[in-house]
Amino acid sequence: MSKENNKTEGFERTLFKAADKLRKNMDAAEYKHIVLGLIFLKYISDSFEDLYKKLKTGEGDYQGADPEDPDEYKAENIFFVPHIARWSYLHSHAKLPSIGNDVDNAMEAIEKENPSLKGILPRVYARPNLDKAALGGLIDLVGNIAIGDEAAKSKDVLGRVYEYFLGEFANAEGKKGGQFYTPKSIVRIMVEMIEPYSGRVYDPCCGSGGMFIMSERFVESHQGKINDISIYGQESNQTTYRLCRMNLAIRGIDGSQVKWNTEGSFLNDTHKDLKADFILANPPFNDSDWSGELLQKDPRWQYGIPPAGSANFAWLQHMIYHLSPKGVMACVLANGSLSSQTNNEGEIRRQFVDNDLVDCIVMLPKQLFYNTGIPACIWFISRKRAGNGDRKRTGEILFINADEVGSMEDRTHKLFNDEDIQKVAGTYHEWRTKNGKYEDIKGFCKSVKLEEIQKHNYILTPGRYVGIMDEEDDGIPFEEKITELTGKLKVQVTEEKRLNEKIKESLESIGFEL
Repeated sequence: MSKENNKTEGFERTLFKAADKLRKNMDAAEYKHIVLGLIFLKYISDSFEDLYKKLKTGEGDYQGADPEDPDEYKAENIFFVPHIARWSYLHSHAKLPSIGNDVDNAMEAIEKENPSLKGILPRVYARPNLDKAALGGLIDLVGNIAIGDEAAKSKDVLGRVYEYFLGEFANAEGKKGGQFYTPKSIVRIMVEMIEPYSGRVYDPCCGSGGMFIMSERFVESHQGKINDISIYGQESNQTTYRLCRMNLAIRGIDGSQVKWNTEGSFLNDTHKDLKADFILANPPFNDSDWSGELLQKDPRWQYGIPPAGSANFAWLQHMIYHLSPKGVMACVLANGSLSSQTNNEGEIRRQFVDNDLVDCIVMLPKQLFYNTGIPACIWFISRKRAGNGDRKRTGEILFINADEVGSMEDRTHKLFNDEDIQKVAGTYHEWRTKNGKYEDIKGFCKSVKLEEIQKHNYILTPGRYVGIMDEEDDGIPFEEKITELTGKLKVQVTEEKRLNEKIKESLESIGFEL
């Protein structure tokens, strides 16, 4: 990692710690909307002020322009910010007891001037449980960072800060945090493997929009045109949906096709006719509350009726239903989806394999998620397996066991660095491409023919196929190792006896006997 990145990460961490100190007794779930709303407000205000100065001084093409004309800002794809919502105005009121109402009024004024933001911005700042002195301190803190001017945009300061804060709030919220955030390591693996260069990108349970942001970043990093992808999404949690729309808006991504309704993608699919080129999703694991009993005759269940007690195979079939004729998808699910034989799941999995839909299965290591300890995997499903620019790979599936890949970020969370991402994604690309130099690696990856999968009763757990990695010989003779280990054991047994005697004596001194 470069010194520049280290410096930026240090800045993000410092900023979050300072913001978290001002949280006091407020729940992280509530507080995140307050902080992220202010960061959003600061960003659009910075962007506005940047253009405002050019319009006021008549710089270049802006001669004779009116800096208070909203159309001037719309023409540059910048949100118009009314006077009472500008950061300079709010900052001057930060120490007043009315600051909560002032920020709420600012949010309302911005929505009135910018219809695309209607119903998106949080109005939670006048709440009695929000300490107004702490809110003033938070405004001072956020006010010290430039995140919307040209220099900050070029370094993507806002993107880094917003993403870091989302991750930290997900960590603080534990299980609930998973409703709006998928760890960056997992999203990067998915995006790098399916390569969404151009076309329609869909996420039926989009959370805070991480899949879309990473797709945009992928296109830009590979010298593509961001306008070559269009995004479609759905989210059933309204507060999470608002986070997503703000997350997209601050990056200039059109979020008009990201929809919200309380029923969710199963009961009220807002993109019924969509055929997506790329689908990326991290749905709730083993969701038993998905109203499956109401959807027994749904046309999406082309490969079997999913059990009412678990939505895993409903999600997969919903996404397959929305895949274009050459579409590819990546979906994170619990490992149980690879081997379960109960309630028709084994039969649906068999149908997927026999219909040549499953392209690759990646087993993920533990501790990547903030919200669950359940072991997880990624299903890669493709309608391009007969060729279409790649190698014809019908009748075979690539299994990757990434259980040992990655390193610990802290005591409880693991992450993938660039080399880890390349190791997994690169293996898939080598296997998939016509002139690839793919080779099976014991314990890590194996290309498996349909006949072998049938012998294993269509169980798709990678460990069953890739085998166990050979242990490296450290050159120390067995006799030498066993002598050292028995010596250590002898010391430990002696110490155990000593401690047991000490405990016995201590108990006897207060009238108890063992």
